[in-house]
Amino acid sequence: MMVPAVLLLLGALIAVLAPRLLGRAEWSEREPVVALWVWQCAVASVLLCLALSMVLSAAAAWQAVRGRLFAPAPSGVVEAYALGGSGPWAAVTALLLAGGALWTAAVLGREVLRARARRRAQDGELLLRAPLLPGEDPAGVRLVLLEGERPDAWWLPGSAPRLVVTTAALRRLKGRQLDAVLAHEQGHAAARHDWLLQFSAALSGAFPRVPVFAAFRDGMHHLVELAADDVASRRFGRLTTALALVGLNEDRGVFGPGAAPQAHVPQRVQRLLAATPRLPATRRLGLTATAALVPAVPVLVALVPGLSALS
Repeated sequence: MMVPAVLLLLGALIAVLAPRLLGRAEWSEREPVVALWVWQCAVASVLLCLALSMVLSAAAAWQAVRGRLFAPAPSGVVEAYALGGSGPWAAVTALLLAGGALWTAAVLGREVLRARARRRAQDGELLLRAPLLPGEDPAGVRLVLLEGERPDAWWLPGSAPRLVVTTAALRRLKGRQLDAVLAHEQGHAAARHDWLLQFSAALSGAFPRVPVFAAFRDGMHHLVELAADDVASRRFGRLTTALALVGLNEDRGVFGPGAAPQAHVPQRVQRLLAATPRLPATRRLGLTATAALVPAVPVLVALVPGLSALS
């Protein structure tokens, strides 16, 4: 029963350290794509620790599970895990973790269904405000122009994804600023940021009192915007992208005094204007590789007794 306990402790350690380390990392805003990857690897490691602990706890509690799990393994491997004398704690741990897994799956499914419902509602509203012309294929419409008094642009994901732009945005944005806004939204679509946002929202909704999942959700919302800003700035320049952000948001009170719902927009504009250079390629590669190794740690911990018995 030692290995399931070690896995739980390891998962708790990663859950505590990951938000602190990433929150203090000065490079995360310079490399939002790398930071997104690091966050995903950290959360995957926590979930993997819980899943492996659940499986081994179930094997310790019930002979039927143990027989199926270790069926192809020699008897010495089973003895190396010392699963026999675990007492009632193994069953309690396995049931609690299984309940958490089922709850997470249910909340994730609910989030997916809600997202589909929102997309259907948005598609219906969009079709009402911008009806199709005779003979126009709805699946082939990639860009939709809406009459609107507020400058805005957004991407509607789905089976037939579309980019929506208001007429006020066309009037407000000058030169290549509109191209930068479109590139920003296309960056969201190409990286499937909607999936990341749905998954992080489901985890934080399923376990609202777990800080690592709340930090994961907040980090995703912040970093996906920075990543999309970088896509636009690489194509059309940082100044053009910053001016486009100002043009879209200056009427919403985000640059004035007091709290605003989109207070992150001024920070994004300042980041673009600061033009801080990217990290060296070797460091980006090192961070990416190191993060990819983190999920391998729980697997290694789970396999160590068995590998030691075989050696």
